[in-house]
Amino acid sequence: MDNARPTIYLYTDGASSGNPGPGGYGIILKCGSLEKEMSGGFALTTNNRMELLAVIVGLEAVKWQNAIVQVYSDSRYVVDAVNEGWLFNWERNGWKKSDKKKVENIDLWERFLIVYRRHKVTLDWVHGHAGHPENERCDRLAVAAREAGPLPQDAGYEANKTETTDTDLTLL
Repeated sequence: MDNARPTIYLYTDGASSGNPGPGGYGIILKCGSLEKEMSGGFALTTNNRMELLAVIVGLEAVKWQNAIVQVYSDSRYVVDAVNEGWLFNWERNGWKKSDKKKVENIDLWERFLIVYRRHKVTLDWVHGHAGHPENERCDRLAVAAREAGPLPQDAGYEANKTETTDTDLTLL
């Protein structure tokens, strides 16, 4: 008898009204006949932070170790960072891009890598707002979370927006 656990399917979306602005994320986790929805939001954040946070929170909700997780996201930012290897280069280069600029959202990328490395994760890009049923549901969850109030502050966004970067130092 095969005791292998089934694949977990993670669908995610993020949304912000303005960039930055109020933002939210939506998540659907599916495993066999089980399904779970999650969402959350922040008073001031960015769309990329919400897209990435959706994947992180979804992966953190998976309690098995070494789970096989198939992620579907409409975020090129998230999917390409992993699939094209950019994320691993950024980490290896001290969170600097090839042009020596600081990577945005380091706090979330570090959190992502912890949970990503706990599982066997593959990421697939889906075209947003194109009728994909789970992506459309995640979008509705993200928008509803963004519009719920009052929303907490995104401490990571707040800390990063006031941080001085290396390129800023050349202007002083």
